[in-house]
Amino acid sequence: MSTELEQQPKRERSVIYIVTVVVLVVLAVIAVVMFLSARQEVKAQDKAEQFLASLEEQGIDTSLTAEQVARVLGDDGGGVCANPNDALSRAILFDRLSNGAAGPGQRPILAEDRLLEGELLIIQTYCPDELEDFQKFVDELNTVKENGS
Repeated sequence: MSTELEQQPKRERSVIYIVTVVVLVVLAVIAVVMFLSARQEVKAQDKAEQFLASLEEQGIDTSLTAEQVARVLGDDGGGVCANPNDALSRAILFDRLSNGAAGPGQRPILAEDRLLEGELLIIQTYCPDELEDFQKFVDELNTVKENGS
């Protein structure tokens, strides 16, 4: 039995080795990204289920699924937890607690306290370190009880 001499030039073999290594590195990077993404999705799903359970506990009826909540809030609370206690976030909240008109006809209203329950539950679930300051802010708001008192 005899073996033949290598006929392939060394440069050609180097190119094959380099291409193989690059492909393996790209596949490894894709695998790591997919793994981290899947882990983040599981965490977001768990938080969403926890949030929906707290809504149900408070008697707030919702037809949302955990997947829908997870898409909006992610695993960190999304825009609600970005900075709930800064001036801009509070101004946006005040804007939403108005009569619904635009421009000069827009007026603040005495909103029902239940309108803030959802945001409080989101903060409690996703960013509990911000809850104390936000709860103080909500307690200082002039709101009315659900029955109008």
